[in-house]
Amino acid sequence: MSEIQQKEYPSVQEMTDDQRIKIVKDIFASVTDKYDFLNRFLSGRRDIAWRKRTIMEMEFLNTHRFLDIATGTGDLALDCAKTYPEVKVTGVDFVQGMVDKGMEKVSDQNLLDKVKLKWGDATNLEFEDNSFDVTAIAFGIRNIPDKEKALSEMKRIIVPNGQVMVLELTTPEPGLWRTFYSFYLNGMLPKLAKLFTKNPAAYEYLADSIINFPTRKEFLKLMESIGLKNCRAIPLTFGVCTLYIGKK
Repeated sequence: MSEIQQKEYPSVQEMTDDQRIKIVKDIFASVTDKYDFLNRFLSGRRDIAWRKRTIMEMEFLNTHRFLDIATGTGDLALDCAKTYPEVKVTGVDFVQGMVDKGMEKVSDQNLLDKVKLKWGDATNLEFEDNSFDVTAIAFGIRNIPDKEKALSEMKRIIVPNGQVMVLELTTPEPGLWRTFYSFYLNGMLPKLAKLFTKNPAAYEYLADSIINFPTRKEFLKLMESIGLKNCRAIPLTFGVCTLYIGKK
C-alpha cells in the first residue's frame, strides 16, 4: 500500500483545534479529483436535492449578492447563479485546490460574469458588514472547530433580515433508520470510498464528524446564542441531512 493509503486520523473528540484544521485541509486536498463523484455516489445523488431545497429557501431582497462559505468545488454557488440570474455569487474555501477545481466548473458553465470563487477563511471573512443578502455553508460547518466564530462572521456580513443557512449531514432520530444509517456511515461508507480514493481514511473521518456533530436542538441553540432570529431546522431524507436557517 502507498503512504497515502495508510493514513489514519485521530477521532474528532481527540483532535485539537489546530490539528483538526490541518487534517481537514489534508483530507480535502487528497480527494479533490474525486470529490464531486463521491458526493453523488455516496449520497445516492441526494446531495443534489438537498442543495436545491437550500436554494429554494433563499430570499434576495436587498443586495442581490450571495456568499457561499466552504464552497468546495462550487456546487451550491453554481446552482444559485443558475437559479437566480440577477444574483452575484461569491464562494470562498480554505483549500486552494478545491477553489481551482471549482473555477474550472465556473468557466465550463460560462458563468465567470456571475460567480467568483477564491481562497477564504470562514472564521475571518474579508467582506464588510451588511454585504450580502444570504450566506450559506453546505457540508462544511462540522469541519470548523470554532463554529460560533464562523456563524458570527456569517451573521456580520449579511444585511438586516438577511439569511444565514447551514446545510449539514446529521444523524436521524433514534430508531431503525438511525441504526441502519450508523451501519452505513461506519461500516459501508469507508469501504465504498476505498474503491475510488487513495485516502479512504478521509471517509472514516467523515463518519466520525457526522456522529459528533451537535443535535438539532443544540445547533439551533448555538445559532440563537449569537443573535440570529427565527431559527429553524428542516430535516431532509429522514434526517440524514438538515437545513438550518436563521435571520439577522
